[in-house]
Amino acid sequence: MVRIMARISALAGRETQLQSVLQDLVGPSRNEAGCVNYELFQNEDNPLEFVTIEQWSDQAAVDAHLATPHVGAAIARASELLAQPPLIHRFRQVIG
Repeated sequence: MVRIMARISALAGRETQLQSVLQDLVGPSRNEAGCVNYELFQNEDNPLEFVTIEQWSDQAAVDAHLATPHVGAAIARASELLAQPPLIHRFRQVIG
């Protein structure tokens, strides 16, 4: 199991547009082979910050996800909306 958390920060005033881009990723990502879970959150204290929490069956599923047209389109659409490059972290479960 591969667990990923991505923190995505919008430029001030562009958070609604970035939210739309990120929401468009959820459905197609959840429908991919190997996707166990894919969730999108917005920080209530800082609406410029979004987080995806993802679970994939294995690294091959992650690699396939990153190569999909919907991820490529989202990266292109989001490029001018981001305050910084996304911070992507992989996690391992310590206690289940």
